[in-house]
Amino acid sequence: IIMKVEITMPALRPEMKSGVLCTWCVKPGDEVKSGDVLFEVETDKVVSEIEAMHDMKIVSLEAEEGDDVPVGQVVAYAEADGE
Repeated sequence: IIMKVEITMPALRPEMKSGVLCTWCVKPGDEVKSGDVLFEVETDKVVSEIEAMHDMKIVSLEAEEGDDVPVGQVVAYAEADGE
């Protein structure tokens, strides 16, 4: 079973409302493993790496580098094997 996975902008701090998507480290078609860096996000001049939570294949990128993305908004879709 293939599951569709939504990758969203995480809240890196409780007061965080949005973050700037600085750099994509993946592209559609990429196979990523748990722990691989998906993208970098900047908040208050601090850049954080956002890692994959599990093995998956990137299907589409829904945000552009430089976009100010609200917390919880989908930035990419992926597919993962469902058990």
